[in-house]
Order: sequence, then C-alpha cells, then structure tokens
Amino acid sequence: MTKKVLLVGNPNTGKSTIFNALTGKHQHTGNWSGKTVGNASGIMKYKGESYEIIDLPGIYSLNPISEDERQAVNCLKSEKAHLIVVVLDATCLERNLILAADIAAMCTNVIVCVNLMDEAEKKGITVDTEKLGEMLKTKVIPTRARSGKGIARLKDEIYSHNKSCGCCCCSTECIYKNCVFSNQDIINNRDRKIDRILTSRMFGIPIMLLLLCCILWITIWGANYPSGLLSHFFTGIENFLSEQFADSNIIVRGLLIEGVFRTLGWVVAVMLPPMAIFFPLFTILEDLGYLPRIAFNLDHIFKKANAHSKMILSMCMGLGCNAAGIISTRIIESKKERLIAIITNNFMPCNGRFSSLIMLATVFISGGMLVSIKVALTVTAAILSGVFITFAVSYILSNTILKGEQSSFVLELPPYRAPQPMAIIRRSIRERIVYVLFRAVAVAAPAGAAIWLLQNITYNNITLLAHIAMFLDPFAQLMGLDGYILTAFIMGLPANEIVIPIVLMCYTGNGGLIEFDSLAELGMLLKAHNWTYITAICAMVFSLNHFPCATSLLTIKKETGSIKWTVISFIVPTVTGIILCMCINGILRLMA
Repeated sequence: MTKKVLLVGNPNTGKSTIFNALTGKHQHTGNWSGKTVGNASGIMKYKGESYEIIDLPGIYSLNPISEDERQAVNCLKSEKAHLIVVVLDATCLERNLILAADIAAMCTNVIVCVNLMDEAEKKGITVDTEKLGEMLKTKVIPTRARSGKGIARLKDEIYSHNKSCGCCCCSTECIYKNCVFSNQDIINNRDRKIDRILTSRMFGIPIMLLLLCCILWITIWGANYPSGLLSHFFTGIENFLSEQFADSNIIVRGLLIEGVFRTLGWVVAVMLPPMAIFFPLFTILEDLGYLPRIAFNLDHIFKKANAHSKMILSMCMGLGCNAAGIISTRIIESKKERLIAIITNNFMPCNGRFSSLIMLATVFISGGMLVSIKVALTVTAAILSGVFITFAVSYILSNTILKGEQSSFVLELPPYRAPQPMAIIRRSIRERIVYVLFRAVAVAAPAGAAIWLLQNITYNNITLLAHIAMFLDPFAQLMGLDGYILTAFIMGLPANEIVIPIVLMCYTGNGGLIEFDSLAELGMLLKAHNWTYITAICAMVFSLNHFPCATSLLTIKKETGSIKWTVISFIVPTVTGIILCMCINGILRLMA
C-alpha cells in the first residue's frame, strides 16, 4: 500500500530540492482536480515500502491569500496523509517557525526538516535541532539538500515515524531564542550591502540591462561554433542518406531527407547551442537569488501597466523558450493577471527567433572588430522593445477584456546563495533543454514534410508555395515585406528557427531548406531580392511580434484549458506586429 507524505513550507526553503532528492526520476506534474494550480508528486521506494511524496505550493501560514495557498492548506486539512514534512530554511527560522508551530499544533503526524544548514553555517547561524525538536514536540531533521546530506536520515524517519509526542505550546519568539544562535549583523550585513546597489533606483535597472546584454553576448558568441559543428554534422548525415537512397522514389527521398531530416537538423543545430548556454546562465541568476530582485526593481512599472510583477520571471523564461515561459506563469496567483502574462509572453523573443534577429542584424550592420557587440546591443534593444510592448498590451488588456482589480502579493527577497554548477547543468538539461527540444522536434518534423510538398507540387508550372506568396504579396508590401517573407512566417508556425531558411529556399527555388556558408553570401542573396534596411527592420519587428509557435499554442491550450484564450493569444501579437510593421514601413518610406 502506498502511503502519502506531504511536503509543506514557506517559499524558497529548498522544498523542491528535497522533493527531487526523495523521488529521483519517479516524478510527474499535474493540476489539482478542477483547478489550474500545479502540483508535483513522485514515488519514493524505501526498505520495501512505497510512499507518494506530494510537493505542496509554498505557503506562509494556514490563512491562505491565493489560490495555490488555498489548495495547499485544503490538502493539509483534508488529506489523510501518513506524514507531513514541514521544510524550514535554517537562515530564516524566525519567520519559518510560525508555520511549523501552527502545523505542529494542528496535526500529530508531523516531522520538521531544517534545510539549508550549510547556508546557515556560512552566515554564522547555529541551530540546535535537538532543542528545537523538544520545544516543537516533534522530530527535527537537519539537511543540506543540494549536497544530499541528511536525506538518508530523512528517509529513515519517514519510514520509522511514530506520531508526535504532543502539541507545541511555546511561542515562536521563545522557540527561536532558545534554539538559534547567531550574530544578526553578520547575517544581514553582506546581503544588505549588495541590495543597496542591486535594488537601488540609480543602479538597479542599469545593472539588470548590463547583465542581460552580457548574457546575450555570451550566448551569441558561444553558440556560433557548436551551431556550425552541428550543422556540418547533420549535413554529413544527410549526404550519406542521400547516397543510400539515391535509387529510391524521388518523393520518398525528397520528403524524408530534404523535407523532414533537413528541417530537424536545422532546428537542432540552431536551437540546441543557444539553449545549452542561455538556460544555465539564467538558472545561475535564479540560484543566486537575483531574479526576485529584478521583480522588485520593476514592480512599480508593472503596477502602472496593471500587471503582476511576477511576470518578469515568466518573461525572462520566455527569452529561452516561450512555452517554458507560459508554464512558469503558474507562480501568478490571480487568474486575470496570469492570463495577461500568458497572452503577452510571446513578445519576448525565444532563442528560435534569436537566430533570425542575429542573422539579419549581422547582415545589415556594418562589420568591424566590434560586430558581435553591436549585434548583442541590437538584440538587447529588440528585447527592450518587447518589454515596452508587453507593458502597453498588458495595460490595454487589463482595461478591456481582462478587467478586474489588481492583486497584491508579498515579494520575498531570498538570501544570496552560491550556485552549484553541476546541479545547474543537470537541472537545465532535464527540466528545460530536453523538454523544449523534444517539443520543437515533434512539431518541426511534419512541418518539414509540408514545406517540401508545397515547394515541389506545381499548378500551372508554379509551385504551391509560390502561389501562396503571390497571393500574400500585396498585403505583405504594406508591412514592408514581400509575399515570400510573409509565407515563411506562416510556414514557420511549427518552429521559428526555420523562417529564414524557408525565405532562402523560396528565393533560390530549392526543393528543401538550405543554408549558406557565409553571412556575406546570405546578404547578397537578400539584397538581390530587393531587401533594404527597411525590409530588414520590418522583418525583425514582425519576428518579434507575431503569432506564437505551435509548441507555445499547445502549451497555452493546456495551461488555460480554453480554445478562446488560445485564439486570443494568437491574435493579439499578430495584430500588434502587423500594425507596427505598417507604421514603421510608412514612416521610413516617407523619410527615405
């Protein structure tokens, strides 16, 4: 018989790390019945027993103020759990003990896990866990979950636990003074000094922009070489397959090799290296405790836009992948504000669109020693424009189809912590890179087949793709584009990475996606087909502001459970992009 064990605690106590350590790979995520609040559960097998570990959303007290807190408290009160494990942060015990004392007073099947003992030691904090257990009338297990220390003892206690001795009757000020010994000045002095700079009105936002630019530059510079290697690797495999299937039916050979395989090769070669660099760098900022500081710095701007400042976290995640950004909006308690975050997340360019932005910026920006820095600054400016558009659209949505009161929330600034490189790499690969790449590949394969068919099936000696482009051309010209560019954006619905390759394929009349050995060669081809700086700017603007990719749309449908909001999420950025392109094209042509 599987026994239920509930993990509960304040946010940022390392509860999820303990959950991962207990359950290993036997995990799954879902929603509460009839709700969109996420939960995580997994199976722990120990000494012949089976335990379902349920990771409840972080709560501050048994008086909930948000939907996820309400579901967690209801679960605590209604579930007949074998055991409740209350996870505390050893560096913030005075605040954490309020929840622990309340739960210990309400339930008898409780043990306490004091996590982050290593961080407490670094700050000069000593926790007497035996004394704490005596005062709380329950077992107390010290852990250092990130390094795995204490997890074995925690498993033993879950296995052998008997009900607690009785109710805790001591006040939390009383418990703290008797069990925790520290020099408060040593604890707070370092963090406060850092926060005086990172959250100051003068330096907070400039430092944030500088960090963003540096991360983008590292991503752009670092991804070039591995992307080239992967591209050559897949080209070699494609040439081998072409030789092996040389005598096969041309439709089968072209459809599978030039269509499906070449598209998959493009997606992996373009997506994997930037993700492998960007996601770990992003996770480092997350582990350091810097992301909540970004939310703090921008809180007043979000309030003016009638949006939730937790959106900054989902927006940052959207820079890696919009699907991942949409999923991360679960941290926003208000349904109205979560929908705003979902609808506007596509204004953050994912790394699939970075490739197009980088290519176009590099081709149309003058060369020189500082070309990579110029490109990084251009992409940074593009991201900032996406941020401003997000604010504007959020304000419009909150005053039209998503009217309602703006919610308030407690923003906790966690202590600064030293990141663990190996844990960051493992988490980035498992939770982000593999997840995003798998979804992209799943939608890119059929897209490659469809693109090949449209380019190779003719009507009146003109390919179907050319027919579509000619039909769209008059409208595209108003946007500063041409029919082939607009067709490429539409055909790139499954994966943004293949938009520019489709443009090149259309211009050359090639039967499948193609690539160029040099950006100079790419620039010559584009200019030969009447591309100007206006075309490049409009193409970049529409790349930033158009419908979400198929992966993101599927994620929106799953997260909202609504076709209506999925359609709105498609329409809003698309209409925004069309209007912006038409305005920019008209203004620049008048000035030319």
